[in-house]
Amino acid sequence: MSGSTYWCTEMFNTDYRRYGSVCKRKKRVKMGALLFRQQQEAAWFVSLAILGALHVAAVAFRILSHLLLLLRRPTDLCHRYGAWAVVTGPTSGMGRSVALELARRGINLVLVGRDPAKLKDISDNISCTYAVQTKIVVVDLALIATPQGDEALRLLRHAVAGLDVGVLVNNAGLAKPCAVYLHEADVEAWVRMIRVNLWALTEVTAAVLPGMLERGRGAIVNIGSGTTLTIPSFPLFSIYAASKRLKLLSARH
Repeated sequence: MSGSTYWCTEMFNTDYRRYGSVCKRKKRVKMGALLFRQQQEAAWFVSLAILGALHVAAVAFRILSHLLLLLRRPTDLCHRYGAWAVVTGPTSGMGRSVALELARRGINLVLVGRDPAKLKDISDNISCTYAVQTKIVVVDLALIATPQGDEALRLLRHAVAGLDVGVLVNNAGLAKPCAVYLHEADVEAWVRMIRVNLWALTEVTAAVLPGMLERGRGAIVNIGSGTTLTIPSFPLFSIYAASKRLKLLSARH
């Protein structure tokens, strides 16, 4: 092999080794980057999996806690709280169901509403079905904070005076006007909603609470709305959602 040929061969071998070394380094860099990316993806996946598991566990715990209530022995409400309960808005819907359940549990009822005929209907239904007493108080809660409302509250205080009222269910609520921009509804309509959903809750509670404090026992149940918990906002129902939020906060604090 001539000198020039040997020299060319050596140069080729050297360049080839250099090229191979560079390729190996590039390959190692690519493999390292790929491995790092895979580790990052794995870390994100693990983090999301942990967060998902925690969320599922929290939801499962809440569901289980509610299901466990069904397995508990029913509480003797009369013994624990008192012989009487006051229920506002008991003529339909949830209020009617609550009134019937309390009567089934042996609680006497003071039924507070604005329609005498409907109040008599639920009162007769309860009296015929369960061995409990009922009282009717006709009050239009939309008149709270007016002279007529003051007289109605005086009648309520008179009706509960001397009774062992241990449970108050603030169920009455007003949702009208429905789905409307704030400026489109009549101002008086908003005021009526505020009177029923806010002021009535405060005034009725103030009428019943002193007796509970005197006896050292009692329970106040405020019926709110899913708009305060399950959704972040309730468009076109701003006053309604705000008033129901107050019910939730007053119950918590």
